[in-house]
Amino acid sequence: MYDPDKIMHYAENIGVDYIDVRINRKIYENILLDNGVVREYSLNEVMGLGVRVLVDGYMGFAATNKPDPESYREVVDNAVKAAKALRASGRKTRLYPRRTSRDRVVSRYVKDPLDVDSESKIGLLREIYGSTRDVEGIVSSTVRYGFELDERLYVSSWGDRVETTTRLIGIGVLEVGKTGSVMERIWDSESRVAGWEFIEGMDWNSFAREVAQLAVEASKAPVVKPGKYTAILDNEIVGLLLHEAFGHATEGDEVESGTSILKGRISEKVASEYVTIVDDGSIDGGFYLAYDDEGTRKGRVATVEKGVLKTYLHSLSTAVELGGKPTGNARAENFAKPILVRQTNTYMEPGDWSVEELFSDTGSGIYIRGRGAMGGQVDPSIGTFTFTAGPSYIVENGEPVRLVRGVMMSGMILETLKNVDAVAKDLVVKTSVFGGCGKGGQLARVGDGGPHIRVRGLTVGGGR
Repeated sequence: MYDPDKIMHYAENIGVDYIDVRINRKIYENILLDNGVVREYSLNEVMGLGVRVLVDGYMGFAATNKPDPESYREVVDNAVKAAKALRASGRKTRLYPRRTSRDRVVSRYVKDPLDVDSESKIGLLREIYGSTRDVEGIVSSTVRYGFELDERLYVSSWGDRVETTTRLIGIGVLEVGKTGSVMERIWDSESRVAGWEFIEGMDWNSFAREVAQLAVEASKAPVVKPGKYTAILDNEIVGLLLHEAFGHATEGDEVESGTSILKGRISEKVASEYVTIVDDGSIDGGFYLAYDDEGTRKGRVATVEKGVLKTYLHSLSTAVELGGKPTGNARAENFAKPILVRQTNTYMEPGDWSVEELFSDTGSGIYIRGRGAMGGQVDPSIGTFTFTAGPSYIVENGEPVRLVRGVMMSGMILETLKNVDAVAKDLVVKTSVFGGCGKGGQLARVGDGGPHIRVRGLTVGGGR
């Protein structure tokens, strides 16, 4: 095991101005059942340490997965060399002087999934697969199990010492339905920061059958007619929109580099008065992040309050450069990666409407669903987005009445948020053990969501 105290002592003896050490151990278990056949069963473990130092105001970073004492000195020396190399053309780094953090946090769980035998896991996946075999029109069915154990220790020369352990677990299904020559693929999963008890508490057979039936129904459905619609967005698509099209623009390093449409707009109105957007590391259903990778406590941060931009998301350095305060959003995928500003769980706060009132008041339009969504493209520098949603419904007389497929939504994110005129009460936030947010070649576990909302004049096009 790595000894952070020895690393700190060595660094202080060679005269660095500041040092922090990140020790990280990750275990990822993956089982893939493809049409009843186990195609993959893997259990991967990685462990190592990353070191940042400040030398004359310049920051250097280095990492190693070697556990011997000689590597301690080598990784510190490499970080110092990197810092000194910046003297010629680099920029000095200033860190916000926050309070010292000392804590040990373990996410809640009852039964450790690593203690559950492999036969039980494979048997469950086979049972889930079997539940979809009699769904007429299904031509392919894939079931996947994932579990991640993430242990982190952060120590700094400021006196910080923070230990965190997180367990994330889930099951996903990919169902392919076919009608004539039309095929529809629907992927959906449920994950939770929990232990094996989450798996035991879910009705996975019903979950898989619902996905399978939707895939078949979608293969029979017409493509949506392009145009501008009054749109009701469900919880999942709201989360996708906020995270991708808006959340990245709030990240301090994006703002600092000039690649955010929100640069210089603090205190400006960027959405309707019904919109409050939050980044929170401990919201129920999301990914649990008590501290970021700089030892800053992660709390609830409202980036937008009643339509007004209040703050960006910050690391210790972007808080100084942009005149803000650290928000606990300095994150790295693992010990070997440098720290970036990343979202945690991005969501819109609930409003006063019931979902039923939202539909009845709308009359006609489109109900855009997230289940089966295929992602899209965004440009945070100008605020444009294009997303392919899941199978959705045409709304008539206040009711979702007709399934349509190939739904693509596009627009300018600030214009779209300003056109939100109703927000429901039904907040839902989700995370996933099968993916996350990609940025700078790194993957971060995140969550997103919100309540149902209504957007006027949303551009919708037909695809696929």
